[in-house]
This record gives sequence, C-alpha cells and structure tokens, in this order.
Amino acid sequence: MPAPTVPSPPPDLLAVRVQDPYPYFAWLRRHAPAHPDRRDGRPTVWQISRYADVRALLTDVRLSKDPSRVPGYVPGPAGLNRHLVHADPPDHTRLRTLVNAAFVPRRIAELEPFIADTANRLLDRIEQHTHVDVIAAFAAPLTFRMICAILGVPEELDNAATRHTLMATIAPAPGRGPARVEGDLHALLDILIAGKRASGERSGVDLLGALVQASDDSGAMSEEELRSTAYLLLLVGHDTTMNLIGNGMLALLRNPGQAARLTGPGAGPGLVTTAVEELLRYDSPVRDATFRCAAEPISLNGQLIGEGDIVSLLIGSANRDEARFPDADRLDVGRTPNDHLALGYGPHFCIGAALARLEGTVAFPLLLERLGPVQLAKPADELPWRPARVMRGLAALPVVRN
Repeated sequence: MPAPTVPSPPPDLLAVRVQDPYPYFAWLRRHAPAHPDRRDGRPTVWQISRYADVRALLTDVRLSKDPSRVPGYVPGPAGLNRHLVHADPPDHTRLRTLVNAAFVPRRIAELEPFIADTANRLLDRIEQHTHVDVIAAFAAPLTFRMICAILGVPEELDNAATRHTLMATIAPAPGRGPARVEGDLHALLDILIAGKRASGERSGVDLLGALVQASDDSGAMSEEELRSTAYLLLLVGHDTTMNLIGNGMLALLRNPGQAARLTGPGAGPGLVTTAVEELLRYDSPVRDATFRCAAEPISLNGQLIGEGDIVSLLIGSANRDEARFPDADRLDVGRTPNDHLALGYGPHFCIGAALARLEGTVAFPLLLERLGPVQLAKPADELPWRPARVMRGLAALPVVRN
C-alpha cells in the first residue's frame, strides 16, 4: 500500500523559518509529524516534530550517528568529523568516556565563582554604555572563556578572532570561502595541540592536555579523533550556551512580567533554576538534534523512513508541543514539571549540560540586575539570526539602557 500523501508546508511559514520557526513547527505537528524533505541529488531528510516521537527516537537503536551511512553527505569540516557526536557504540562510548570527567557536575560546580567573576568583569566594561549588544559584549566572550578554561586554551587565543574562526564553520563567513575557513580552523587546532605537546601539559591539568595524553601515550584516541574532539568541544561548548543566553534574554525582554519575577521579592535560587529550564525549552539553543540516519526502515505516523534516510529530530518543535507542555507558546519561568529536550535525551545527552545550566543560572540574574531597565534597540522581527544547520541563535541582540 502506498504511503499517504504528505501536504506541503505553506510558503509563508517557510519564508520566515530562520527568524521564527515556531509557526512552521506547529504546522508540522498538526499536519505532517513525519515530513519528508526530498530534493534532487540529495538524501531524503525526514523532519520529526512531535515530542513523543522525538524523545523516543533519541534513544532508538535503529537510528545511527555515523554519517558514512549516507553517501555524499558532508557533516562538517573535512578531517574533523571523528568525534562522539558522529559515532555509534562502541566508539561513542569510548570517546565519551575520555571527555566525561571534565564535565561531571561536581567539577562544573567548582567553576561558579570563576563564571560570576568573569560575568561581572564583562558587565563592568559596558556599565556606562547606553547601547549594548548582549551577544558581542557578554554572551560570546563569557561562554568562550568558560570552554577555553576547561580545555586549557592559552589566554592569547581566547579572543574574538578565534571565536570567528570556529563560528565560520557553521554559518556563512563574508569574504571567506569554505577552503579558507577550513584552513584557518586546522591551523588553530595545530597550534593548540602542538602547544600541549611542547609544554608537556598532558597530565590531566586541563581537558585538552588529557586528550593529547590519551592520543600519545595510550592510543585511546587517534590523531583525527583528537583534532575532531577538540573542534567539537570548542564549538558546542561555546555556541550552545551563547545561544541560551541570547535567546533567553530576548524572551525575557519580550515578556517583562516574567523578567520581573526574577528580580522581584519572590526571586531566589529555586526560581532561577526553573527559569533556566524554561528558557532552554521556550527558545531552544539547539533547534534540530545532531545528525542521525536510519540504519533500517522505520515506520512512523503512517510513513516509511527508508534505510539511509536522514532523520532530523526537531528539538525546538518538540519543546513547544501542546500535547506535552500546557500553553506551550507561553513563557513561564516557574513552569514545573519541565521535561524539555533542549539538551537531548539518552546516550547522546549533552555532555556539557551542567556547564550550560550553571552559566545560565549565573548570567541571567546578573544581566537583569546590572543592565537595569533595557529595551530592544530594534523590533524583535528585525533581529538577525544565524542561519546554522543545527543551532538556533542570534547574531546580535542590541539593547538600549533606559
């Protein structure tokens, strides 16, 4: 029996999908919860939009994380795709074990004073400014400083130029073609890894040193896996939390009543904790789960996903599913329970989840307190969003202090 015909999404929703994907996601959940995107010369991509389906498939062993199963698919920069996000067991288990120790909640909690000090120093610099870009002046440098500290990146490389080298791999870089972008990235990784080897910092003092040691001394990680893992951690350790802070501040500015709850007399650590979870859910920093493809045919919602088809699990849509979250399009910083999927679920749950949550817990109260009353410097529908494949994040968040 042929599969039922799948309706096509309205063009007006597709046109604004980068700026505001949520009406498009709502349409998918209602009309095409397993929607195939078929284009000539490209593998079929199935968009899965309902919470129950996304959560179930995040742990489904019929989905593979290995991009080599899809002929012609290019997952990322050449030579930098042998990392835990693109691996099935046992390789995924091995690589994740090598990284895990640096991100256990106890070790991350010890960073709280350093995060608060760094955040306050950044806010000191902009305290006298009337116009502020929250991304460039705060979210980007804060989150990059934290992942640099964990990895052991030298202070002289903790700068905007290094960040731009990383971010150019997932979003267009004006005047820099793919070959230049990849060349700059490989050069950066050469410097970082060679520096660890030359200095002898390979005894677990920092994560990158420990990974170099695993590669050189025990052979637990190949050179390509080492370089790929360093790239992955630098990128997602920065990008995910930067998006959380930017998207979250935008949500609070557009919902001043909710922001007031975090600064009023009833505010406290408990409310801040639930607020961070709600901000993760409401405008998730990871819009689509990372790469997965069908290792065998899968039947879902009356459709047949073929072996080798790409399966895009729409985290942003699942987190706005009315069947799971009452009044899902409303921001509620006190929402409980809140079983969102912003940081994944199952064996590929975000390894940096504790860091992202802690940075958000520190950053939002400080921003609201020290910036004082602010408003958007331009209408919300004119804010620039980065057209990345997986992430959802603002390129800039300009505000005016009152």
